Amino acid sequence: MSKYSLASQGDLELEKALNELSSSANSIPVTTGNIYYVIPSSDGGYLEFVDKYQKQYNDGTYAVHSTIAAAYAAAVSNRHDVIMLSANAAHAQTSMLTIAKNRVHFVGMGLRGGAMGLGARARVTLGVTTAATDLAVLKNTGVGNTFRNIKFDSSNTKAESLYSVIDAGEYAIWENCEFYKSTDLETTGSAELVCNADSAQYIRCTFGSDAAESVGAIIRACVLFTKEIGGTGKTALDCIFDDCLFLKKAGNVADRLVYAAADADIPRMILFKNCFFYNPKNATALPAQAIATGANLTAGSIVVINPAFSNCTKLSTSVGVMVIGAATGATAGLATQAA
Repeated sequence: MSKYSLASQGDLELEKALNELSSSANSIPVTTGNIYYVIPSSDGGYLEFVDKYQKQYNDGTYAVHSTIAAAYAAAVSNRHDVIMLSANAAHAQTSMLTIAKNRVHFVGMGLRGGAMGLGARARVTLGVTTAATDLAVLKNTGVGNTFRNIKFDSSNTKAESLYSVIDAGEYAIWENCEFYKSTDLETTGSAELVCNADSAQYIRCTFGSDAAESVGAIIRACVLFTKEIGGTGKTALDCIFDDCLFLKKAGNVADRLVYAAADADIPRMILFKNCFFYNPKNATALPAQAIATGANLTAGSIVVINPAFSNCTKLSTSVGVMVIGAATGATAGLATQAA
């Protein structure tokens, strides 16, 4: 089968250039759907990019857009459309992006395939807004959506806007992404990611920051499991964090890097595999636990395989957090000063 679609209308060189540009981002294969490109109109290369790559697909939609919202509006659920995000100027949002369509794929064009998400140059940002519905930069509720090579960055100070990303979808893959919330460092319940997803995978992602310190005796986690944020009945089910980095600069021993408040927040399995939990040496305090729950887990478990953590008193002492590695128990994977 030819690698070029009928949408090129015979312009094979154009189609070749677009496909090569998309696949170079993270080895994304040619899709059966449309490929859309997002470059902010404020970007210095916007007009040149439009001149080179704009075209109209058979369904009447255009390939190049200046906002993610416009590209998403053009995408069709379940067609496996790909939305490519430029990696120069930030993609500044004025309200929360809600991704409710299924099997739509978002890829940052930063040529960072295989990285850890930290410093991804395709940045989706949210500044200060006034709407109570702007809970995060992005909320995913769709099925089978994927996100690669993207930084999600919220600096919103609206009282309800406590998160960077809310994942309440099914079977999502987040690969080489960074999740960052620069505000609400003094607000308990704020977090970089709220995970209420079904069977999501987070691969080589970075959550949080070790630069700005949390304030007060609060729990302001990098990843928060709290049932029904993102939708009625939404709960984290069988999610995997693989080779991820969790960064926290703790201002009090009460703070945590990963937290679930209630037993019902973890009804099945959450897996952390080959992950590193880091609190810097110059932090005011050492969190008593890197991973913690507010109640003993009686239905599901948090399973931690080959963990490593630094400048936290213990990995976890919470009932239902299971550790598998060279050592077992609360101090498995504790980093120590080299001799």
